[in-house]
Amino acid sequence: MTSPPQAATAGNDTTTAGESASLTEEKTDTTQGTTAGRSPGQLMWMRFKRDRTGVIAGCVVIFFFAIAALAPVVGWIYGKDPYTFYGLEDMSLLDPFGYPTGSPGGVSGDHWFGVEPDLGRDVMMQLLYGMRTSLYTAVPVTIVSVILGVLLGLVGGFFGGKTDYWIGRVTDFFMALPSQLFLISTMPVVVALFVAPDKETPVYVRFLAMLIILSFLGWMGMARLVRSATLSLREREFVEAAKVSGASRWRILRKELLPNLYTPILVQGTLMLPMAILSVAFLSYVGIGYTEPTPDWGRMFQRAGEIYQDNPVYMLFPGIAMVIFIVSFNLLGDSVRDAIDPKAGR
Repeated sequence: MTSPPQAATAGNDTTTAGESASLTEEKTDTTQGTTAGRSPGQLMWMRFKRDRTGVIAGCVVIFFFAIAALAPVVGWIYGKDPYTFYGLEDMSLLDPFGYPTGSPGGVSGDHWFGVEPDLGRDVMMQLLYGMRTSLYTAVPVTIVSVILGVLLGLVGGFFGGKTDYWIGRVTDFFMALPSQLFLISTMPVVVALFVAPDKETPVYVRFLAMLIILSFLGWMGMARLVRSATLSLREREFVEAAKVSGASRWRILRKELLPNLYTPILVQGTLMLPMAILSVAFLSYVGIGYTEPTPDWGRMFQRAGEIYQDNPVYMLFPGIAMVIFIVSFNLLGDSVRDAIDPKAGR
C-alpha cells in the first residue's frame, strides 16, 4: 500500500533533481558563453572594478596626475605662484626671525598650506609644481627603463647561450652597484658633460642628466623578470609553430613573445614609477638634482629638514602628499596584477 506513493515521491525527487541539474548546466553554459565572448582586457576590467582598494588607489593616482598637469590653471585661479616672495611683499606674513606668523606654518585663507620661512613663498603652489616636476621627470625615466629592460630581457631569454650569459653578468654587475652612492658620484660628472663648471646649469640639462643616470640604473629588475618569462614561453607550441612556418626571429619576438609579456611588464612598470619618484626626490634632497628656484618634492624635504624643529608644519603637506601617492601607486600595481592574473596572489 505504501510502495506507489514512495515511488511517486522518488520520481518527483528525480525529476526535481534533473530540472535543477539542467538549470545549473544552462546557467553555467550561459556564464561560460558570456565569459568566452569577452576579451582579456574586458575580463581584467571586470575584476579590477570589483577591487575597491584598487579603484580608490587608481582615482587617487589620476587625481595626482591631473592636479600636477593643471598646476598653472590652479595657480591662476588661486592667484599665487611658486616663485613670488610673498613674505617680502607683505611683511606681516613673517616674524623678525623669518618664520610664519599667525597660525602654525602661516596657514590662512590667502595661503591654504602656509608660507615658506625666510622667503614667504606659497607652500601649496610649491607643492603642486613640485609634484609636476617630479612626475614629469619620473615618467620618462620609467618609460626608458622599461624599454631597456624589456629589450635586454627578451634578447637574453630568447637567444640564450653566450648572449644570455653576458647580459646576465652585466645585469648582475649593475645590480651590485650601490645605487645611491653611484647617483651622487655620477650626477655632477654627467652635468659637466653638457655645461661648463663655471656656468649656471639649465633645468633641462639637469633633467637630461637624471634621465640618463636613473634609466641607466633602473632597467635590471625588468630585464630579469622579462628574461624569466621569455625562457618559459620560448618552448611553447606557438613559438615552435612560428619557427617551423619560417617566421624571422624579430617577428617571433614582436608578434609571439611580446604580446604574452604585457602582464608582467605592466605590473612591474607600475611598481617602478614610485621608485623613480623617490630617486628624483633623493637627488634634489642631497643637492645634486633640481635646485633653486625649481620647485621639487626633494628640495622641499631638504628645506623642511633644516627648519623642522621651529616650523614642523612646512614638512606636513609635502610629506602627506608623497606618502599618499606612493602607497596608492603600490596598491594600484597590486590590484592590476590581481586583475590580470587572479591566481598570482594565491
